Amino acid sequence: MQYPVFVQTYSTQFTLNRDYLAECFDQTLPHGKSARPNYLFPFFLIAAGSGLLNFTDQPQIAGWMLIVLAALELIHLRYRRAWWLARQLLGASANSEVTLTIDSEGIRTHSPFAQTTLAWTDIERAIETDLGFILVDGSGTQQYLSKSLLPADVIEQLNALHHP
Repeated sequence: MQYPVFVQTYSTQFTLNRDYLAECFDQTLPHGKSARPNYLFPFFLIAAGSGLLNFTDQPQIAGWMLIVLAALELIHLRYRRAWWLARQLLGASANSEVTLTIDSEGIRTHSPFAQTTLAWTDIERAIETDLGFILVDGSGTQQYLSKSLLPADVIEQLNALHHP
């Protein structure tokens, strides 16, 4: 992979707010490990719960617990975007100021709660989405960068990662 050469350091700040987090979720979901919901697990829970209720002499509470867990899992799958956003917004880093720095070494983010560094050599691939870039490292970890934070020349250099 060809790594971009940044002559100048680019730095900007943004707030980790609901709009930014929603963009992150929406843009990375189709490219993530769980792009499609897995309904097999709740189906298995319902089948096991029904089996316990109908075919055993066990107390009924175990069967009902499995059915309730299946219902909770189905609710989680149906509302996973809202659930993910709520968890992020309830976290300590919600609405904090993040500094993004892009230079010849890589991409760094710094907030009062976390510091991350993604070296150019660690980036295995870059996926361009409508609104940003998903940078994937060797372990499969994804980092999303919104195009709204980047000037045109940085976007062009990141496109070079996407189109070698």
